[in-house]
Amino acid sequence: MGEIFRRLLTGIVYVVILLSAIFLSSDAFDFLFMAFGLACLYEFKRMTKLPGYHIFAAYLTLWWAFIYLINDYSNARLFINILMFVTITINIGLLFYLFSPKEKKFKNIQKFLIGLFYIGGGCIFLTMIPYQQNNFAKFLIMGIFILIWVNDSFAYLVGKSFGKNKLFPSVSPKKTWEGTIGGLVFALIAAYFLSKYETNINLTQWFILAFVIVVTGSLGDLIESKFKRAAGVKDSGAILPGHGGMLDRLDSLIFAAPFAYLTLNIFNHVS
Repeated sequence: MGEIFRRLLTGIVYVVILLSAIFLSSDAFDFLFMAFGLACLYEFKRMTKLPGYHIFAAYLTLWWAFIYLINDYSNARLFINILMFVTITINIGLLFYLFSPKEKKFKNIQKFLIGLFYIGGGCIFLTMIPYQQNNFAKFLIMGIFILIWVNDSFAYLVGKSFGKNKLFPSVSPKKTWEGTIGGLVFALIAAYFLSKYETNINLTQWFILAFVIVVTGSLGDLIESKFKRAAGVKDSGAILPGHGGMLDRLDSLIFAAPFAYLTLNIFNHVS
């Protein structure tokens, strides 16, 4: 009971801080995820035994450049597309790592690039998602968090109640196909209701976005599980009592963020 109460209390505090930042101001939201990104990088650095502190300087430089500098230039879209291409390329490379049966020993430069773009790039795109058509779309970014939370919660509940077929037992033995499908179904239901409140994208687009977020978010969760298994640790950290580390909490979001950002930009171009 004490563990459940601790998880519940931590989850409530996390959600309150997150929603407060979203509705307080865009700067508060930006700063919050800059800080979250640093925490995730610290945990990744410790898990992978990446030496030095250059990764933090590189992340802060990249974050500052893309959030505060590049958006003011006429060719900002070109630089953002380059970052998106590099980030998604790194993420696709991590999918090969996830599904490879062989153990992979990363060199330090590879660890650096993975940390910078998988985590740093993910946090940057998560921060950029709400900036749609020169407005800070509060309900859009809140909706994306809701989709992740609904998927995670119902994947756990459905999997615990009905799960029999393991999804990826060598990496995450508790996850099941039943739980994964259940999480997706409830996320699509949540997308239906979200379309009533956030009308910048229509119902069909909400369904597509939910599918992209659930699939890529689930893969991101598995990738982080494989990093933890390779490091021989249960959690990435202990900053969140009952939940583990910050990377444990954000692994789905940071992996899904560049794919969600790409999806939203495709919507903007075809609408």
